[in-house]
Amino acid sequence: MSLTNRKIQKFFLSFTFLMLVMGIPGGSPHAMPPVQRLILPNQLVLLMSEDHSLPFVTLQVVVNSGSWRDPPGQEGLAYLTAKSILLGTSKHTTTQMNEELDFIGANLSASTNRDYATLSLRLLKKDLGKGLDLLMEALTQPTFPEEEIRREIEKTLAAIQSAEDQPGDVAEKEFQKALFPKNPYGHPVEGTKQSLPKLKRENLLQFFRAYYHPNIAIFTVVGDLTPDEVKDKLLPPLEKWSVADIPKESFDSIFATEPKTIKINRDITQANIILGHRGVSREDPDYYAISVMNYILGGGGFASRLTEEVRNKRGLAYDVQSFFDPGKHPGSFQIVLQTKNASAREAISLSLQQVERIRKEPVSEKELEGAQKYLIGSFPMRFDSQSKLANFLTQIEYYGLGLDYPEKYPSLIRAITLEGILRVARTYLHPDELIHVVVGNLKEAEME
Repeated sequence: MSLTNRKIQKFFLSFTFLMLVMGIPGGSPHAMPPVQRLILPNQLVLLMSEDHSLPFVTLQVVVNSGSWRDPPGQEGLAYLTAKSILLGTSKHTTTQMNEELDFIGANLSASTNRDYATLSLRLLKKDLGKGLDLLMEALTQPTFPEEEIRREIEKTLAAIQSAEDQPGDVAEKEFQKALFPKNPYGHPVEGTKQSLPKLKRENLLQFFRAYYHPNIAIFTVVGDLTPDEVKDKLLPPLEKWSVADIPKESFDSIFATEPKTIKINRDITQANIILGHRGVSREDPDYYAISVMNYILGGGGFASRLTEEVRNKRGLAYDVQSFFDPGKHPGSFQIVLQTKNASAREAISLSLQQVERIRKEPVSEKELEGAQKYLIGSFPMRFDSQSKLANFLTQIEYYGLGLDYPEKYPSLIRAITLEGILRVARTYLHPDELIHVVVGNLKEAEME
């Protein structure tokens, strides 16, 4: 028996389950299901968690092929490639694939974000063989039929056109474009009206051959399967997935550092406003202190300062919030709100006052305690279903957080101090670099 096979056998036959236990306020423990991790000979990372409460299985594949890899002028290529691998294989047309999936009541979907592409399959355990065959066909044998690709492009273009009627979407796209000049995060994941019509089948095929390989992928299995069943049913097809050399690409985190105001006139009753600047990556060591600070500023709903000042006290906005949007690489910080056109200037001023306030003076002990209790107490909601758990485990692996992350998380949040919040507020909030985007009736807002 080879060393690799002995490792696999040891993993499945004598692995001691890693039980992740976290404390919940009030003393009642919440136990994560057992999790197992294995790196296959083709470098594919396999994660498995048993859940025998229902006869379902959820499979999730994440490939490091997000929109950040789109070549200049081919924005939307990663998105279109992920969508198109489900449009037919060497064994099934897209119609045949859909009929097979419908017959067994399975759901197979593909999506892309700026960092990675995801394929998700949920089905009954008894249909695992058929569903897995279709999933692996899509991952390894897509045919990229031109007619289907054209349809997908037209559908995406229609969605982009429709989004232009949504002021919130317009504001977000303008903000991203302004914040990320010459940055791989700077274009819409789905591409643009200019780039999509230029994409050809050859572009998709080239992108697929470059990136859809196990050595930059994570395969997560959650559901009604035992380790022996995973070994017998999943390992054989997964190990056949071929390795390839991945093109080496750099990521230049270029941000706008000068303040800028973008005003877009629309005949609407509510102004849609974004105030923001550069943010952090998910791997930033200050991520947890930033999370607590932002909860107090504007991420805590009715418990946040922005909601209290802008909505509750003055009734200027139904919803106002702040958030950091971290990725594998630094993302953005944003304050987002909608208000009547006539009150846009006042709402912006109040929001900026709260940014300055949290940078200049410590938050209260009560605010810190409330943020910590909420962040810790709500943490189990991230994995309270099969699909959520699959996604949660995949993210833990993708961001290198470690399988003991749920166990560590409460202590990481509890370790945040008043001084730590003031420090990260001063370090990561940059009011002198703010990009203002306002989509609304500029005359009524007195912003012409």
